[in-house]
Amino acid sequence: MNIDNIQFDAQGLVPAIVQDTKSKAVLTLAYMNEESLKKTLEIGETVFYSRSRQELWHKGETSGNTQEVRSIHYDCDQDALLVQVVPAGPACHRGDYSCFSEELTDSETKPKENRYEILDELQTVLADRKATLPEGSYTSTLFQEGVDRIAKKIGEEAGEVIIAAKNDDPEELALESADLLFHLLLILTDRQVPLDDVLDVLEKRHS
Repeated sequence: MNIDNIQFDAQGLVPAIVQDTKSKAVLTLAYMNEESLKKTLEIGETVFYSRSRQELWHKGETSGNTQEVRSIHYDCDQDALLVQVVPAGPACHRGDYSCFSEELTDSETKPKENRYEILDELQTVLADRKATLPEGSYTSTLFQEGVDRIAKKIGEEAGEVIIAAKNDDPEELALESADLLFHLLLILTDRQVPLDDVLDVLEKRHS
């Protein structure tokens, strides 16, 4: 990246949108100045500029919730950054996976343009569960029990799919397939394999 291309504002800042490179969820919106951007590129972790404290801020330096930088892009106007990261924990100071946890729209009634958007939403939720491990969560329990327990669940759910298919029960087959797909996404999240990698394999095989 040629930093000279970046159009910093009158305060010497540029907004940086931070995105989880695996789940594609937007984690936070922060700001960088030229020094913090250079430091980010140097150490490979996000370093921002705190407008309230007026100093550099290495994300996770005290909490341990660092963000490993995988790529940085700038937009067509060269005045905004997209920083794709692998987070080591929650992005929000409240302990949430993403700072964007509040919703203004009604998610139950708004139409979905992308029929498969639910897969992205599930990946985001699962990444949040793995990062925060909330008490009482089924997925948190599985993450804590480890890959062997998750793999066992996948075997169990696959068996249920086979039984539903042999019973020639479309409704049961749809339900059991949903359970299997959920647990497949769970183990991909646990092993840090993005669904995009699986889709890439399918595309290569198809072509």
